[in-house]
Amino acid sequence: MEYNKVCLMYRAKDSANDGIRSALGLAVENMYAYGVVLDDVTMDKIDENLTESIEMLRDMEGEIYSTNPANCELNGLEPITIEELGEKLRDMTHIIPYGIK
Repeated sequence: MEYNKVCLMYRAKDSANDGIRSALGLAVENMYAYGVVLDDVTMDKIDENLTESIEMLRDMEGEIYSTNPANCELNGLEPITIEELGEKLRDMTHIIPYGIK
């Protein structure tokens, strides 16, 4: 059985938190789910509930990445470069731009 690999890409600050919870929902539905907070989005410090969501996602072999080092330092997200992201996207079955305005 082949599993879907989904990458949600967050370009808006107000949709990043919601998108992280959506990635967790996809992981619960037996999909490999990843999220990427892109360059121009600088997140505020995340709360305990969202931190737990990220930890659960990681337990299900998912991850939340950021191309912005400030997000990685403040919230413990996994750093990724644009080049590494390009390689990762080639492995995805679905790429979802989440919260694009």
